[in-house]
Amino acid sequence: MSTQSFIPTVDFFGHQVSKIGFGAMDCPSSTALVTRKNLRRRFEPASNTDMYGSGENEKLLAPFLKSDRDRIFICTKFGIVRGPGGSFAGLRGDPEYVKSACEASLKRLGVDVIDLYYQHRVDPNTPIEDTVRALKELQTAGKIRYIGLSECSADTLRRASKIAKIHAVQWEYSVFTPDVETNGVLDACKELDVKLVAYSPLGRGIIGCTWKSSEEIPEGDFRKALPRFQGDAFHANMKLVEGLKEIAAKKNITANQLALAWVMDQGAIPIPGTKRVKYLEDNNQAVSVNISKDEHEAIRKLMKDIQIKGDRYHDMTNVNA
Repeated sequence: MSTQSFIPTVDFFGHQVSKIGFGAMDCPSSTALVTRKNLRRRFEPASNTDMYGSGENEKLLAPFLKSDRDRIFICTKFGIVRGPGGSFAGLRGDPEYVKSACEASLKRLGVDVIDLYYQHRVDPNTPIEDTVRALKELQTAGKIRYIGLSECSADTLRRASKIAKIHAVQWEYSVFTPDVETNGVLDACKELDVKLVAYSPLGRGIIGCTWKSSEEIPEGDFRKALPRFQGDAFHANMKLVEGLKEIAAKKNITANQLALAWVMDQGAIPIPGTKRVKYLEDNNQAVSVNISKDEHEAIRKLMKDIQIKGDRYHDMTNVNA
């Protein structure tokens, strides 16, 4: 399979974006080469947030935006507040905070407008209608182009859509986490013409990992604290990885490529993140993968037969809100 210089695009409400984006959650300065290589593909959706590195990740993108702004579809988020040392300090979706967070992100990114601005998590203390009205005002002022929500429920999406057009919903979506197919979010997205953007489309890296047990996960890696990566749950979940690898091997592709192609076949835009160039190039080649009907059925059978163990987070309070 040949490496593609430019990734095919899909229509995003009249704006062409790449079929596969780039998640910048774990993107310290040491990964600048990966960032540069990825963002210099035409119309690349680069997903960030003001909480990653307490805003430092947005600053990391700024130099690339200066020279390649017309090629990059920049997405960032607001709503998770960090305290001293990066500690979690709560959720905010009140209009005052929405507007101040947007101004701060614009400054860190060094741009005049954010293409897609997401609420990272729904604030339980602020009606979604108030949050979306503030976003609509930012849109009218030319500060943002498109409005997005993240990890919202189907009901919240419908309420928000009565105030302003919601263009995208970001949810964890993969063969490991097909929750949107059963919790009403996917149906609501189709009903309201909202694009589904899939974060962690590789099961937070479990599909391509080389770990044999949870004990091999390095100290300091946030996944070590996730229920799905702990003890017996990790071993049970690796059975799905093994099944995907068997299907991928028959196609002479990697399991990561198969998993990403599956997400794209569901109509979602995956935004995998990586710190290594070789994995970046491997992931991007997924746009050339064609999955047959029989292969789709085989993947669905794996998903049905192998029940994933453990929650996505140790605290599920603020998801599907």
